[in-house]
Amino acid sequence: MRLNERVDALEAGEPRPYRDRRVPSVGAGAGAGAGAGAGAPAARPAAVVHAVVSARGPVDDVPADPFAQIKERVAEELFSRVGTRLNDPTLSEEQLHAYARAELGQIVSDEQVPLSAGERSRLITEIGAAVLGFGPLEALLSDDTVTEIMVNGHDQIFVERHGQLSLHESRFSSEAQLRRVIERIVAKVGRRIDESSPLVDARLADGSRVNAIIPPLAVDGSLLTIRKFAREPFTVGDLVGMGTMSGDMAAVLDACVKARLNIIVSGGTGTGKTTLLNVLSGFIPPDERIITIEDAVELQLQQQHVIRLESRPANIEGKGEITIRDLVRNSLRMRPDRIVIGECRGGETLDMLQAMNTGHEGSISTVHSNAPRDAVARLETLVLMAGMDLPLRAIREQIASAVDVIIQISRLKDGTRRVTHVTEVQGMEGDVVTLQDAFVFDYSAGVDPAGRVLGHAVATGVRPRFADKFRDLGIPLSPTVFHADLVTRGQR
Repeated sequence: MRLNERVDALEAGEPRPYRDRRVPSVGAGAGAGAGAGAGAPAARPAAVVHAVVSARGPVDDVPADPFAQIKERVAEELFSRVGTRLNDPTLSEEQLHAYARAELGQIVSDEQVPLSAGERSRLITEIGAAVLGFGPLEALLSDDTVTEIMVNGHDQIFVERHGQLSLHESRFSSEAQLRRVIERIVAKVGRRIDESSPLVDARLADGSRVNAIIPPLAVDGSLLTIRKFAREPFTVGDLVGMGTMSGDMAAVLDACVKARLNIIVSGGTGTGKTTLLNVLSGFIPPDERIITIEDAVELQLQQQHVIRLESRPANIEGKGEITIRDLVRNSLRMRPDRIVIGECRGGETLDMLQAMNTGHEGSISTVHSNAPRDAVARLETLVLMAGMDLPLRAIREQIASAVDVIIQISRLKDGTRRVTHVTEVQGMEGDVVTLQDAFVFDYSAGVDPAGRVLGHAVATGVRPRFADKFRDLGIPLSPTVFHADLVTRGQR
């Protein structure tokens, strides 16, 4: 049956299935030959593609994308041809793309589906993104309003915008395509993911944090979570403008970093600890040697003298693991002026506290906790994970001596991130670590009709002891920043 006749039959509701994988071109005797009939209407490329795709399923169940079936076939064929080269370390990204595009052009030509130049270009671009890039995630990764992408299986993608979650219409064509994207991401940073190692932390080229977990741990299919970071790192001015902190608070934190106080950034998951840590690191003078230690490199320090260290998981034989604790110990032999640890989550906390107590002042790190007092308890627990049988009082004395300031950041119910406490660690009273808030978040203003929190950070009126160190070091800071005035001061 000629192609134009097949299109007419489909429009008439003929149920006969169309089984031929390849579709004859119009110029190859499929509608332009002598048997087409003088009065037969010419088939336009878009209509032909729509008819072919519709014919592969029920007529009344047409996919939203008329290219969907063709894209799936071509993508599978392209992957079968270049799959072994996708992770070839001898090929540069440009060479791989050039090779794949040449193969893709040949595959599309072999399909013999009549397409306009625009349709052909679109098809090649979308398939190239699916096989060489991140498929349906490409558009989301380039969307600056999206801060987090959560793939709950190949057919469900949630995104976070302005702190709010929503279901996105994009989806992967299959579990196989999702797995290819995950494998491509982790291979670029020297990690692996398979049934023997079914979860991994990795990063994208722009520093975005990636977590992937696959079956058998993920029961309903592979899961992928991407936390994006701004293309240009946020500055303290950005955080003040967004209301994350007040102007007075920013001035105090700037002075704390320059005075080489040891700082812990505390907060829950997704509250912006890494972003705040990055901003605090920006206050470090440019003439100091900074060593950053992370599980997956995320910090974007702008100073010139920055040494970045990244932990390494065990290989397939269970050997070769390099932990954060190993890197912290090694960093002490590298003549650091500052040690910045992306997150303390285990025994490395003990080494960090010891470093803070033995001359490595000005260190900064983060912990997961919901309040400054909880942060102290969390540090105690993490120290115990080092496997040292230390008495609790000795641990608390280490914390009280090492940590000078705890900065608490929280995500409020309207999705905004706010610094809710700047707290001084004053020392020990009996067996208790004493804390004193310099700034707290004032919730008394309530919320507006849209549900946005109207409160802001205010000074408590208590002048912290570390302010004396600012004066001794000649660090300028207005004495009024610690004055309590809830009515007139507001957010600066």
